[in-house]
Amino acid sequence: MPASRRHLVDGLEVRIYDGLLARNDVLALTAMFDEGAFTRSESARPDTAAVRHWVLNIPLDVGVRLPAYAPMIDAMRELAGAAYRGYRCYCNHSGFGDMLFTHTDCQPGAREYTALWYVAPDWDVEWGGETVLFNKQRDAEVAVTPKPGRLLIFDGNILHAGRPPNRNCYAPRYTLAYKLEPAG
Repeated sequence: MPASRRHLVDGLEVRIYDGLLARNDVLALTAMFDEGAFTRSESARPDTAAVRHWVLNIPLDVGVRLPAYAPMIDAMRELAGAAYRGYRCYCNHSGFGDMLFTHTDCQPGAREYTALWYVAPDWDVEWGGETVLFNKQRDAEVAVTPKPGRLLIFDGNILHAGRPPNRNCYAPRYTLAYKLEPAG
């Protein structure tokens, strides 16, 4: 399936895909995360290490069996024209009042990508929670609404931040994250 939207941030690829997951799969993932044993153990950068956010680490052998894995790998092949594989899988949980900071996901020049699935049965634009991608001048270039079942794939060198939900949102903002590297 082709991307719903395509962007470049400082020449680096960003793709957004809608309709790759069935609603039943989104509901099943939401139910799984609602029961998850999240820990406040992740931080965005070394200088923000004192500010932790919620994460549920998912063993990779489980992550590759989730219904999100195969369509993500297909989308990645469409994006990169080459095979990629996941090397880390986890779910982020954020709610109103959480502090989430800008960061990159890999070392400069690495050919790694981040794939984020937005997992919620419903999302209202008034709830906020966008993922914002910034250029090298630290100016926002792309904002991605966390629509249920949406997949965002971007080069891990792009500075970005997930924004927590607004005060009027009582639902958790779940993102199922995969870190991807070349398969060969």
